[in-house]
Amino acid sequence: MTAAAERAILDFYTYPPIGTDDWRYAFETAQVRAIEMGMLSRTNLLDMANAQDLASAAAALAATEYALPQASAGGLGFGEVENMLLLRRTAARQLFSDLILDEPIVRLFKARDDFANLRLAVRRALTDRPLGTDYSPDGNVDAELFEQVFEEENYELFPDYMQQATEQAVLAYYQNKDIRRIDHAIDAAEAQYNLRMARKLGSVFLLGLFKIRIDLTNIRTMLRLKFTESEQRNVFLQGGFIELERFIHGLDVGYESLGALFFVTPYHHVVDIGANYLASNKSFLKIEQQCEEHLTGYLKSTVRITAGPQPIIAYLLMKENEIRTVRLILTAKKNHLDTKLILDRIS
Repeated sequence: MTAAAERAILDFYTYPPIGTDDWRYAFETAQVRAIEMGMLSRTNLLDMANAQDLASAAAALAATEYALPQASAGGLGFGEVENMLLLRRTAARQLFSDLILDEPIVRLFKARDDFANLRLAVRRALTDRPLGTDYSPDGNVDAELFEQVFEEENYELFPDYMQQATEQAVLAYYQNKDIRRIDHAIDAAEAQYNLRMARKLGSVFLLGLFKIRIDLTNIRTMLRLKFTESEQRNVFLQGGFIELERFIHGLDVGYESLGALFFVTPYHHVVDIGANYLASNKSFLKIEQQCEEHLTGYLKSTVRITAGPQPIIAYLLMKENEIRTVRLILTAKKNHLDTKLILDRIS
């Protein structure tokens, strides 16, 4: 383990620092605190998960902002569910943009959609599929620009961070024409962009957030490579708190030993629970749930901030996660999945 990696781990037990107060955000933080009280409780989610069918799960949302018309609750179509959830996400993102006083932070989080759009566009371009215009409109880059860029093969029309990501993804693909390399190259470019921007903004909270995300992505990658008995070793993201050698070593030990391998890291329980569930059930449900819970714990630690952008960023990410969870449960009910599987995923 490098000295830098040791310091990163030993400087905190479970979560890294979240930074200090920024009193410019006093009103905005108070507003978010009030709005957070209307978020779904654990009881709401469990009621949905334990509901008999889609109609009953939808009925459990009747007194919330996710209330559905009776027609949808009766299963006449899932389109209205998707539209409602999309509206909720759009509203959360608009609120975030309105409350954040530092425009670079807004652009940073909009870049998530830029990278998501780029993954789709590069995949289509390199596999000779129609480029289309069905890209997310929530990014910094106009959705219509993607078609023009790839038709003209003029990457300079993109911002610098997307130019680099595109070039890296194209080069990675043509090494052996493995489409999975596109995603890895863009994921790596996005991770480095996030870290670079967090440092530029001088945000301790954002730097910790993005490093945790890198670690959790690498944990998922380690388990997926292990489960599929893949020989790949160069697909882990750099820049997290945990040195890459630990993940690579994890590929060569048994599932029962992974918890001990990560015992000195903040992710001991995440890996131990996720690996044991994967070994027993051949399912990634628990590692996804554990990664989500760990990240949410860091976001919730912003309760210690009286005023600052940290609680607003945390609210956006927790709200988006809430929306994804509602979609997951309703989709599972629509497809008649076993209630135990839903509970394993969300709790």
